Amino acid sequence: MASSVELFQFRFSPYNEKARWALDLKRVPHRRTTLLPGPHIPKVRAMTGQNATPVLRIDNETVFGSTRIVTRLDELDPANRLTPDNMAERETVNAIVQRFDEDLTPRMRRAVLDANLSNLDYFARVFSGDRPAWQRFFYRLALPLARGLVRKGNGITGPAAVEDGIAAGTEAFDLVARAAAQTGYLVGDRFTLADLTAASSLASLIDPPHPDMDRPLPRPPKLEALRARYRDHPGAAWVLEMYRKHRPGTRLS
Repeated sequence: MASSVELFQFRFSPYNEKARWALDLKRVPHRRTTLLPGPHIPKVRAMTGQNATPVLRIDNETVFGSTRIVTRLDELDPANRLTPDNMAERETVNAIVQRFDEDLTPRMRRAVLDANLSNLDYFARVFSGDRPAWQRFFYRLALPLARGLVRKGNGITGPAAVEDGIAAGTEAFDLVARAAAQTGYLVGDRFTLADLTAASSLASLIDPPHPDMDRPLPRPPKLEALRARYRDHPGAAWVLEMYRKHRPGTRLS
């Protein structure tokens, strides 16, 4: 596909998990560079002119945004496209992807980040756990001041925003359980970008058994309570099934 492929990512983020999953599913050899949220901004802005991850560098080409990355990977690997050829199915896939990318995922992220921010030691371990000790130290030191910026930047304006994020989780699990009832997949009878997007997004609420989703233990009580809300939902079982069937590296036991 390319001589050099590098993913610039956050360790835990539904959009970054979506890009990782696509790379692994298509068996693209690549290097991952994990960035610290906040300090990442100058580097990502220099590469893309904006602040968000994931960013994929393919030789001298730079692609940012999870859906753009998957679309580009499909162009480079047309034999294993994640978008259907059928026009009606493709439109349905695109509608589901847009619903998650622009509505459900940002709302759910507020609830997840709020739960992580309930314990700053834990938040630091989640986002800086693979960094050198000195970086982990200074990152944790800065969090009391940065916490407000994290909340503001993600629309966590108060309890109502968090409750809306919790409600978005229920909407999303309901959506996938309903859409997958006939074939096991959201659109048609095979795994598509719709399934990839939805499962990556919802993974942050249930932590599937995959190394890329292994958050530190023990989790804060607020995060455990959030996860418990959805544990027995049929949509949660669907997410786990998508990981078992289609996410390389998922632990089966």
